[in-house]
Amino acid sequence: MPEGIQVGPLFIHFYGVIIMVGALGAAWMADRQARRCGLDPELVWDMLPWLLIAGIIGARIWHLLTPPESMVKQGLTTYYYLTHPLDAIAIWKGGLGIPGAVMGGVLALYLYSRKKKLNFFTWLDIIAPGLALAQGVGRWGNFINQELYGAPSDLPWAIFIDPAKRLPGFENISHYHPLFLYESIWNLLNMVFLLWVGRRFLDRLKPGDIFLCYLVFYPVGRFLFEFLRLDASKLGGLNANQTLMAVIALLSAAMLFLRHRRSGQATVGEENAS
Repeated sequence: MPEGIQVGPLFIHFYGVIIMVGALGAAWMADRQARRCGLDPELVWDMLPWLLIAGIIGARIWHLLTPPESMVKQGLTTYYYLTHPLDAIAIWKGGLGIPGAVMGGVLALYLYSRKKKLNFFTWLDIIAPGLALAQGVGRWGNFINQELYGAPSDLPWAIFIDPAKRLPGFENISHYHPLFLYESIWNLLNMVFLLWVGRRFLDRLKPGDIFLCYLVFYPVGRFLFEFLRLDASKLGGLNANQTLMAVIALLSAAMLFLRHRRSGQATVGEENAS
């Protein structure tokens, strides 16, 4: 499967094109959400380059800090990348970690919000559905690079992986779970869920609630999908991404519960006082 096209002296990687399509889709959705909230949609397009750059940098850093086992066995460790900076920035070869992308984007949004004196949590909520959309689209870049597939499978929807892209020990196995597709569908469902929550519970939501819902929904799926992954990133013997997802989902769910439990108790207290 071709990974790009040659246009004159330039080679255009489909991976990068797909990421940009996802980013533009996210911005379009955030634009609509901002209008719905009565906020200036131009802010979305103004902050987009900063969030995109920070997200890509964060995604690459996360990948370099948590390389999968197959890369470690090839000597492509964190130390290797620290001593080979040109390889460290070669994102066109693949290797972007979603947790780092979210962290980088959130940090950029925080700094932008402070500079523009915006409500950081409100804008987190505005961006959350578009973020899920961008992830859903972006996973197809993994399909192009054949770098995110699951365990061997003979299911009707199993995908063929080129011999050159197969992991050591699996050279003679041709078909695998389309893990990229599972994650893409899960992210699109997350987008729909967040949009529904924003409308269904509009009068009960607090700033930041929708983003907290994102931090529950996506990690739950990612945690489960990691069981199918052949080439997990390990830290201290633990699956780094799976462990992080479990912690984030639990903390976010607890935060949602506590902030609404307190508001519920306050309402009861006010009624008793009257």
